[in-house]
Amino acid sequence: MYEEPRVVNSLSDKINDLLAKYEELKAQNESLRNEIVSVKAQNEAKDAQIAKLQEELRAKELESEDIFEKIEEVLGR
Repeated sequence: MYEEPRVVNSLSDKINDLLAKYEELKAQNESLRNEIVSVKAQNEAKDAQIAKLQEELRAKELESEDIFEKIEEVLGR
């Protein structure tokens, strides 16, 4: 008879611990989801910046080629 209340209290404590852990993990999961969204946005911004820099580099390479061609023309090659 005295065992039953202790078992119920023990089970109740364990259930409360599990619920608390569940809520903690749920909050951590939400935090990680938000971090992923933020990192993905940063990644997209960096990808756009890289694409812009690559385009600028191609333009500079074409400009350099034009300059070298003009130098070669002047030198008569």
